[in-house]
Amino acid sequence: MKPAPFEYVAVTSVAEGVRALSTDEGAKVIAGGQSLMPLLSLRLARPTLLVDINRLGLDGFTVDPVDSTIRIGALVRHRRLELDPLVSRSAPLLAAAAPLIGYPSIRNRGTIAGSLAHADPVAELPAVLMALDGSVVVTGTGGDRSISALDLFEGFLTTSLAPDEIIVEVRLPNFASSAQRQGAAFCEWAPRAGDFAVAGVGVALAVDRYGTCVRLGAGGCGIGSTPLLLSEPLSGAGVIGASAEKGVSDALLRAVAAAVTRACTGNDPDRAELAGLLAARAVSRAFHRAGRHGAAAA
Repeated sequence: MKPAPFEYVAVTSVAEGVRALSTDEGAKVIAGGQSLMPLLSLRLARPTLLVDINRLGLDGFTVDPVDSTIRIGALVRHRRLELDPLVSRSAPLLAAAAPLIGYPSIRNRGTIAGSLAHADPVAELPAVLMALDGSVVVTGTGGDRSISALDLFEGFLTTSLAPDEIIVEVRLPNFASSAQRQGAAFCEWAPRAGDFAVAGVGVALAVDRYGTCVRLGAGGCGIGSTPLLLSEPLSGAGVIGASAEKGVSDALLRAVAAAVTRACTGNDPDRAELAGLLAARAVSRAFHRAGRHGAAAA
């Protein structure tokens, strides 16, 4: 099947893109197109105008020298999140999740903002944004505003973005101080490598000089109609205060699995149990990486 007819414009500034979106109710933004193009081909999406933002230059990845806030341009590709050493050092959960996104050809084109705006509940990056308490900066006819992860995802493929708004930047707060070490892991189960995950859980930890966990963030995908914040169940299971130096006990991992399963039981029971097992695995790997490596690779 071929897409329904549409107009196309490649904008060269954010203001031009906002104007194009505001003047056509059927307009859609396109960047990498890895989510939108299949919907167009199946005619599940029928935009009257595609606004191409690839020429806006929003492809920077920087760490603020004052507060260590991570600022990621909307057009940063998944492949860079996977391979850039700066990403691995400053946001290891992003580096851990990126290799799980589709296939290399998809990661070469797909963008971080595109994944977040698409809001697929089985996608990895929305769960990462939730786990790290991140936010997106958007520009529209009403000016700029920041939207937290908790407020961004409203339902299946649905966000709180206004029709005339463009994501220009993703921001992640400093997760660990200079005196702490980070460890992160993203564990998921999919029928085949590159397929959409049935369920997945990402965990980020910060440990002090004694190896004790002092901060954690966790998010899940594939479990409900939106990515789920799982930090509270893990904290209640005893992850905060556990020691990477002493090793992770079986009792802690059983408590993690049970807590996450309970937190997700309102959804599919089988997926809830799977999420619990994945959470335990992610916690174990994150502690291992925090204790021995100080950060996490994929």
